Amino acid sequence: MPHALHIFPRAMADIRAAVAWRSQRSPSAAARWHAGLLAAIRSLANNPERCPLADEAADLGWDLRELLYGRRQNVYRILFTIDGQTVNILRVRHAAQGRLAPDDV
Repeated sequence: MPHALHIFPRAMADIRAAVAWRSQRSPSAAARWHAGLLAAIRSLANNPERCPLADEAADLGWDLRELLYGRRQNVYRILFTIDGQTVNILRVRHAAQGRLAPDDV
């Protein structure tokens, strides 16, 4: 049975900010990137356990997992937890951004 997906407001804000930044250069490329990101997030409904724990998981004391999306210098980390049959998308951050801290959620 597929997991339910819950995208937290901060993750939605992260996505909107990334799309807005990309739209400045190419609205059509931003739309394709957005569609691909959402497809990657939807893929978590089936077997989210396939994704490894994020580097900061031990420091935070959570089973925080990450799915990488993108290529080369444009990799984003989809940071999520699994709570029973629900995948909680907490943040979507560029890989160059610092590690997630407890107050970043």
